[in-house]
Amino acid sequence: MILTLADAKYLKESISIISDLVKEATFNITNEGFELIAMDPATVAMVIFKLLPSSFVEYSIEQPMEIAINLDNFKQILRRTKSDDIVSLSVVENSLEITLKSKNSKKFNLPIIELDNKEQKIPNLEFSTKINIPSSMLSEAIEDSSIVSDAVSFVASPDKFSVKAEGDLSKAEIDMVADDNLKVESSATTRSKYSIDYLKKMISGSKLSDTADIEFSESYPLKLSYKVIDKVLLSFILAPRMEND
Repeated sequence: MILTLADAKYLKESISIISDLVKEATFNITNEGFELIAMDPATVAMVIFKLLPSSFVEYSIEQPMEIAINLDNFKQILRRTKSDDIVSLSVVENSLEITLKSKNSKKFNLPIIELDNKEQKIPNLEFSTKINIPSSMLSEAIEDSSIVSDAVSFVASPDKFSVKAEGDLSKAEIDMVADDNLKVESSATTRSKYSIDYLKKMISGSKLSDTADIEFSESYPLKLSYKVIDKVLLSFILAPRMEND
């Protein structure tokens, strides 16, 4: 296996975001891409990551394979990359070898570990509401809401998307009207509540894409996705908080 990136941005940023939720995970490397599906230890959130072969200048595998590694360690190595570094991944004996090459060459080896976790499958979810929103707008709404509460309600109607939070004494309500930048698909008013702590980690996906896709239904899991066509997909599925929490 030899995977080479001329620009490691999407891998570097994605691993940094994912490692805030999952510390160890298994990558599936196939002709379809460099992929990860993992649950956080509390089984509240799922991460779905796919770096497409078209992101790489070289993508060569003899056969599909799985490698499990410590994501914190992987993140620390990727942080050492510079903008002009060419990054190569290969498997050497029982380790993932990461080479950073520009004028000079650096080589790191991460041990491949054994994980007992069962294979994760993406749940089959059907959503009544779909929203395409500028990433910065969503991030600002979550940060505003975090001032007053540890949970936030997403409320969608055919022409508006609102983010609401309520603490013991304080309230926050951010109303965003649908327009050319904010697209809302919802046939009726839909409301669901989620953890702000998790959302604050997930909205770091704004480093990858200028827009985000939000999908949810009444008191139902949330799917939040950031994607760049022909490059990368980073999605999260987050369990809802009950209204009486």
